[in-house]
Amino acid sequence: MSDPVTGACPGTARFQIPGLRWWIVTLVFLATLISYIDRLTVSVLAPVICTDLHLSDLAYASINIWFLLSYSLGQTLFGKLHDRIGTRPGFAIAMSIWSLAEVAHAWARGLLGLSIFRFVLGVGESGHWPAATKSAAEWFPARERAFGMGIINSGAALGSAVAAPMVVWLELRFGWQATFAVTGSFGLVWLLLWLIFFRLPERHPWITAAERDHIVAGQDVRERTAFGPRWRELLRYPEVWGIVLARFLADPVWWFYLIWLPLYLHRSRGFSLHEIGLFVWIPYVAADAGSLSGGWISGFLIRRGWRVYTARGAAILFAAAIAPAGVLVVRATTSASAIAWISI
Repeated sequence: MSDPVTGACPGTARFQIPGLRWWIVTLVFLATLISYIDRLTVSVLAPVICTDLHLSDLAYASINIWFLLSYSLGQTLFGKLHDRIGTRPGFAIAMSIWSLAEVAHAWARGLLGLSIFRFVLGVGESGHWPAATKSAAEWFPARERAFGMGIINSGAALGSAVAAPMVVWLELRFGWQATFAVTGSFGLVWLLLWLIFFRLPERHPWITAAERDHIVAGQDVRERTAFGPRWRELLRYPEVWGIVLARFLADPVWWFYLIWLPLYLHRSRGFSLHEIGLFVWIPYVAADAGSLSGGWISGFLIRRGWRVYTARGAAILFAAAIAPAGVLVVRATTSASAIAWISI
């Protein structure tokens, strides 16, 4: 059967790309990186924006609440959308919405404008993780999926690390309004690459037959036939409750650092905007290392004969055990020690 977009049949392309799944996961990694640059731009620029637009801490918090509200509700809606129309168009819609919303921040002149644009940004970005997770499931066999997701997840931490120095550099040279226009344009460039390169493995004209067989053979047949489970059906699975509970406990901590870390370093540690650009990336690089190592460790344990859930659970529990070290930041006497505790 020919590809509905390219018209090519699997295995009949003039050229093929060995290891195509790693190129696909790199593309999704880049989307994750762009997502975190876009959502962090306002956090890095918070000292400047709050001063320029005369925003209190409460006003700044409300801006982020609007983002998180739409982001939370939108993930469920986009999850259904991706299941119905497919990952390729679904991800394209999400990227279009959040990139245009990011650019629109340049025209914000007060609390109302920023709140509206952050809300729309949250709607678009809510489609990212459902599409990223679905892409990994479509392109990786089960024994490689944790590492594939580790690569995708590392884009969050790396994007957070890149955002600070890049956003500060742009702001110091062009102003905060132009900074939003530049960061928003990254997603529009990615969108073009996505539409060109992404297809499902069974219909991709550039995949080798060996790789296609490798992917399909390592997937549960139920993953490829199940469609649109109902809420009642999902809630019967203990795995679903485990994921929900873990995210419920962990996500607020991650978002606390994403939203408030630059402003904390500015207000409580006396960092200038230039110093924020120089040092705020360190905790995010530590998170990047944790993301990659967590995915690698669980995959390593699976290859050693561990059950899938046991291996992944071990990686999660180890990370959860050392995470509370961040509480010691309140006892830090220097900025360096504060950043070190946060990095752990």
